[in-house]
Amino acid sequence: MDYKRKEIAEYFNDYIRENDGQLFEDKYFYDDIHHYCFNESYYIIGTYQAKQWLGDETLNIINFIKEYEEFHFGKVSTDFSDAEKIVNMYTYIIGEEIVNDWKENIDDDIQYLNLDTFRWFFNDINKTYQAV
Repeated sequence: MDYKRKEIAEYFNDYIRENDGQLFEDKYFYDDIHHYCFNESYYIIGTYQAKQWLGDETLNIINFIKEYEEFHFGKVSTDFSDAEKIVNMYTYIIGEEIVNDWKENIDDDIQYLNLDTFRWFFNDINKTYQAV
């Protein structure tokens, strides 16, 4: 499902720009970047805003989340009566795909870099390695 994927990728790119220092200071940040970006705070706050964001895709998104949760967790746990929770679980799932694609694009380039070269490499990360 690609509903608002570009918007979510832009959110991730903004997050990287705002937190690029942590890529150098915290050796676990890169590995856990999906958690930090998509799990530590809500993407959308407020029921009205969440309903507007979902638009006509609400049922498709609910089905998408159900399939994901059943496959990965064996049960569905998202409260589908709460628009905020629907939006935020959806962005969590799409965010996982975006982060994995982003990492796949840069992993080949960074696997042989030492820390100083790694810092230099990421100076222009937002120009070269943006999520799409």
